[in-house]
Amino acid sequence: MDDLNGVFTISDNGKLVTYNNVRDLPDTFDHLIKFEPTIPDPPHTEEQHTAMGKYSDYLQQLMTREVK
Repeated sequence: MDDLNGVFTISDNGKLVTYNNVRDLPDTFDHLIKFEPTIPDPPHTEEQHTAMGKYSDYLQQLMTREVK
């Protein structure tokens, strides 16, 4: 998940903060507001399909970091 780029917005201490890579997100935050991974342009390789198939798992992992 560390190489996942896109737009990821969190709410933390009453402020909205946007990150472009999942690895930059803090370990805990109040709420995950936006989870928008960058989807590669088609045609997709098998490797890309496998990676995109994990996006919902990554979303669930990030939601476990929410503290409120």
